[in-house]
Amino acid sequence: MSSHNALLKHVSIAAKDSTLVATFAIDGNIPGAGAYVVGLVAATPDHSHQRRMGIEFMNGEAVSFYCFSHDGTEENFDLSGVEHSGSTITGNFPMSTVLGLEKGHLMTAFSEADGRDFQANVPVEESL
Repeated sequence: MSSHNALLKHVSIAAKDSTLVATFAIDGNIPGAGAYVVGLVAATPDHSHQRRMGIEFMNGEAVSFYCFSHDGTEENFDLSGVEHSGSTITGNFPMSTVLGLEKGHLMTAFSEADGRDFQANVPVEESL
């Protein structure tokens, strides 16, 4: 994958009822071949508690929608919570994925391509 394909341009999150709506705007389209992951890393200010939320695509189709806590807990969500069209990916995560993170938490976005880090520490616009 070249560095010009599928770069995260803008990432935002918003609270909607009991859902954390994460919107990932990418430069270009979701790659049609190979693995591609977009997601969020949420952490307490001291990084003692972290959660990694992601949406994985294989050959252009969503195959996994999950939240992994660094305490060893992993939740997999129904793929019906993922919407994607062209250059926009939306993940409707349960709000419980970030409950318990205090004000002042850290939130960044990431992407991976074919198992390798592609982008990290991408700023996230928050409306919580």
